[in-house]
Amino acid sequence: MLSLVPTPIGNIADISYRSLEVLSAAQILLCEDTRVTKKLLHFLRERYNITTEEPKFISLHSHNEAEFIMSLSPDFFDQNVVYVSDAGMPGFSDPGQMLVRYCIDNNVVYDVLPGANAALTAFVASGFVETKMLFFGFLPHKGNDRASAFQEALFNGYTTVLYESPKRLNKLLSEIAVAAPERRVFLAKEITKRYQHFYRGTASELAAKMENEIRGEWVVVIEASEGKGASLSETDILALDIPKKAASKLIAKITGENPKECYQRLLQS
Repeated sequence: MLSLVPTPIGNIADISYRSLEVLSAAQILLCEDTRVTKKLLHFLRERYNITTEEPKFISLHSHNEAEFIMSLSPDFFDQNVVYVSDAGMPGFSDPGQMLVRYCIDNNVVYDVLPGANAALTAFVASGFVETKMLFFGFLPHKGNDRASAFQEALFNGYTTVLYESPKRLNKLLSEIAVAAPERRVFLAKEITKRYQHFYRGTASELAAKMENEIRGEWVVVIEASEGKGASLSETDILALDIPKKAASKLIAKITGENPKECYQRLLQS
């Protein structure tokens, strides 16, 4: 079978007994980075006095995941196969989901163990009293893709959780300060690690506390915008008193459909 095992995101004591058992029984270890996983296993063996046979390590990361899965046959999982990403929950802003999809499509038994996750930890720690949240991972770095994703993240009507690089954190705070100056933001630095720290305030208040180059891994939690967000459907657009050509451009913008094909479809409807 396949087991997806989450690993600590900073504090090695966050490993579960169940995860230790599954890792101990692994015959094949699929790893986002084999060096990181070998180092982790070394620490775990020393700390928890685990004695196991050395599994076969295979590199499986975002750049080779699709190619690796295309080469698989179901009998590969006749052994105890375990997948771990570098830290946290596999498949959550990390590779792993394609493996699960393969197992579903090929009737391979699989399991996903619960464990450490930076986004959920920061969401709870933010203190924003919400039961709903949207996770965006890392926003695109630049261009129209970033501008579009940023607007969606800021005005979707839900508490929004992002990951951000220390090199781009000040830029993100500056953008939020301009677009939503009164919105509260929660920053979590180095979750579970020695230098874990939480910051709360508006984006401009937080930017004033930050250095130009901020070390560490960051999770950004943005307070929900008022209302239900900028949700617009094709029905809403067609109800507007505008030409079909203009309507087709708007529909294509929110759906990704080809504008010309959308226009032809509207003409035929």
